[in-house]
Amino acid sequence: MHRLVSERLDDEVLNRARARIGDWLTVDGPVDHRWARRWGELLDLPMAELRELLVEDSEQMRDLRQSTPFAGIVPEDERRKILEEVR
Repeated sequence: MHRLVSERLDDEVLNRARARIGDWLTVDGPVDHRWARRWGELLDLPMAELRELLVEDSEQMRDLRQSTPFAGIVPEDERRKILEEVR
């Protein structure tokens, strides 16, 4: 999924992700604040670097992708197709 997000990354996508992180950082946000803050740091990186990190096969990025601020970027029909292919 994040490979597609990486390909579609632009200012609008980043703004949506930043807004989601803002929601996460509320008192009762649904995501641990440590993960939300780390995503916030990554979203401030140059876009080329962020694109690389989104698909990086490292423990940190695999963990971060479990709570992604990019939910909804890949439309549901594409998402289902990808999940079916992976299974």
